[in-house]
Amino acid sequence: MTIDTIKPIIITIDGWSSCGKSTMARELASRLGFVYIDSGAMYRAITLHFIRHHIDWTAPQQVSAALKEIELSFRFNTDLGRAQMHLNGENVEYLIRDLSVAERVSEVAAIASVREFAVAQQRRMGQHRGIVMDGRDIGTVVFPDAELKIFMTADNDIRVARRFLELRDKNPDITEADVRSNLETRDYIDSHREVSPLRQAEDAVVLDNSDLTPQQQLDIALAWARERATDK
Repeated sequence: MTIDTIKPIIITIDGWSSCGKSTMARELASRLGFVYIDSGAMYRAITLHFIRHHIDWTAPQQVSAALKEIELSFRFNTDLGRAQMHLNGENVEYLIRDLSVAERVSEVAAIASVREFAVAQQRRMGQHRGIVMDGRDIGTVVFPDAELKIFMTADNDIRVARRFLELRDKNPDITEADVRSNLETRDYIDSHREVSPLRQAEDAVVLDNSDLTPQQQLDIALAWARERATDK
């Protein structure tokens, strides 16, 4: 695959659940030779740790103590050609995609101390630029001065269908109604939480991929990246 050589910039991709943010961010980073950082995986790993250790995330002292026991890292998997999420040295990439984590991650991610913990690590990862990071508040809170901010969205029915296909192989008993309920709940929590709610940055460009192929949306993002890298 040809790598588009541009100067290192920070690219943020925010937006609603199941819009394909992570897939697009990963492909964009690969095409640019940048580092991809999945911020959502960090919150999912924290949620998994809380579930495993029966942490009451409504109890600030329990949350604070639990965060001190968490070490997050992205480690490159040579067989897959991409980095995967590790929690305290354990590869949890597939465990954090389970619906049991998805149903709780928005609640955990809304906790101020959890966001402070994750944001501090995310900013350290971006110190040398040349990164693509996706999430909910990357362009508004984590990197407000990023050269390129993309806000992804898609039609709700399309988002439900995509998520259902993604989860069906792992959980044959899941229904589209389950998925729709989960997405609606996550959307509400993400956009109404007190700390760092999901919102479009004023200087973000909107990418509605409802009717776009993966290649079409990648081409659009690449064009934006080239333009912003030249402008700065």
